[in-house]
Amino acid sequence: MDNNNELLSQNKQLTSSPFHPITFNQKQFFIKRDDLLHPYFSGNKARKFAYYLKHNFNGISKVIGYGSVQANSLYSLAALAKLRNWHLDFYCKPIPKWLIENPIGNYEGALSLGANIIEVDTLTANLEDYVVKKTQPLSNSELFIPEGGRCHLASSGVELLAMEIIQDCNKHKLENPIVMLPAGTGTTALFLQRFLPYQVLTCACVGKKAYLEQQFEELEPDSTKWPHIISTKKNYHFGKLYPEFFKLWQDIKQQTQIEFDLLYDPLGWLSLQEYLNKKPTERPIVYIHQGGLKGNESMLPRYRRKYST
Repeated sequence: MDNNNELLSQNKQLTSSPFHPITFNQKQFFIKRDDLLHPYFSGNKARKFAYYLKHNFNGISKVIGYGSVQANSLYSLAALAKLRNWHLDFYCKPIPKWLIENPIGNYEGALSLGANIIEVDTLTANLEDYVVKKTQPLSNSELFIPEGGRCHLASSGVELLAMEIIQDCNKHKLENPIVMLPAGTGTTALFLQRFLPYQVLTCACVGKKAYLEQQFEELEPDSTKWPHIISTKKNYHFGKLYPEFFKLWQDIKQQTQIEFDLLYDPLGWLSLQEYLNKKPTERPIVYIHQGGLKGNESMLPRYRRKYST
């Protein structure tokens, strides 16, 4: 059975992801394994795109998205389109020549699922404005999804995640846990705090705290309903390689036998460690594994080239 047929044979409804304890650096954590939701459609983006998988979209034959050519959202959108038998047009900035010649990671995965990836050579505004202007008005057969699924519709899948976490915590008899996940736009963290009775922690991976707060405000003006943003002593730039990130990623994999994402999770775990060092607690810690492992296919060679193991 080829990959596409295998994908189409999967149940089109997401099932609950595994939840189990690990020990890292002599401390226990509980990991919500959203990386294991589905062979192709998993992690943070699967939760945010779950609404589009679950609900009927009569007459839709094409979905339109945009963003980075190596973003997890590209691969997840391609998987969603394949599951729904939709065509995907994905707009991006110019693709590096080396990547076109040697496809890898999310780019390669999306191509294998049939995505139509459209390079935008010249921009007079940002990519979002270009795509909106280019594709509006949409025809009755087209569906537009904001970058990374950042919209109110994402709350549907995140609510299901929150319900699962509550059930998992009850099953494991975890009282008043703290839930941690790193953030890009922070959509998942924001909606999790809305639906969970527990404290949610997050960290700003893409920009600084002010950027994340701006993203929150656009979806939820009431700041009392936001998750708590934690930070590290050192400022880190998104997508840049840091030796402490790579070592932490390696240590977690060695001690737990779980592979995490190399783009978001190192900062997530580092932020959490520094937070717990400043504010030790006996409360259980739930860390949400948000998938993104397809991106490691391109990130890992970069790290190995720069920081030889």
